[in-house]
Amino acid sequence: VQLQAFGGGLVQAGGSLRLSCVASGNISSINDMGWYRQAPGKQRELVARISRVGRTNYVDSVQGRFAISGDSAKRTVDLQMNSLKPEDTAVYYCNAHVDVLNAGILRELEIWGRGTQVTVSS
Repeated sequence: VQLQAFGGGLVQAGGSLRLSCVASGNISSINDMGWYRQAPGKQRELVARISRVGRTNYVDSVQGRFAISGDSAKRTVDLQMNSLKPEDTAVYYCNAHVDVLNAGILRELEIWGRGTQVTVSS
């Protein structure tokens, strides 16, 4: 069971980037997927999350600029980032809570993808 993230890169302030993440493996269901970020010297923070039923939540600093979307059938989650600011510079991590069936027991796992760097120049 793993997450693979795509996207990221270097962009000027005001520009846009799109991050994508796909889950793979023996997953029974996906409860939610989201994106976290960690800037140098700061704690990792939740950026945006989308639940299985499509409910979304965002950190205040990205409200109105970022949009998260998911496709449960494809097991993907995307983060469209617009009007990027230098303070959005961070390593972004895909995260998911998934149910896996193991030896007849359904367990929820939290899984993380490898980080992808987003750098916004001023």
